[in-house]
Amino acid sequence: MFREGGVGLVFKSPTFWLKGSVAGFSRERRLAGRCPKIGKPVQSYTRDDWVRVASSSPCVHRDADVREVTVLRIRVAVEEWETPWSDMHGTAGWLFRGQFLDKPLVKGEQIDFDASWLERCEL
Repeated sequence: MFREGGVGLVFKSPTFWLKGSVAGFSRERRLAGRCPKIGKPVQSYTRDDWVRVASSSPCVHRDADVREVTVLRIRVAVEEWETPWSDMHGTAGWLFRGQFLDKPLVKGEQIDFDASWLERCEL
């Protein structure tokens, strides 16, 4: 399961999620380069900004930490999701209007991303 939201102490923001089953995985060597500088608060990120952040992952904040790393990529067969549909519900995330980043969510179709972004869900 991939989850977003649920932050706040008194008033919690809504939690949005993507649930699926593992369809496959692979290990890749990638350069952990410098993280992109978007230049605005996270709440103001656009879809393009989020895609840029995701595509640069994993990344580091200092030049001295740039190195090649092994990442586990996972393919998830999409089963269910709950995403915000308007700016009032939230836009500062990877899930929005039935999409994961720039990919439409379609039941049964597979999406590929870094396995570290997932968490186990209860059955």
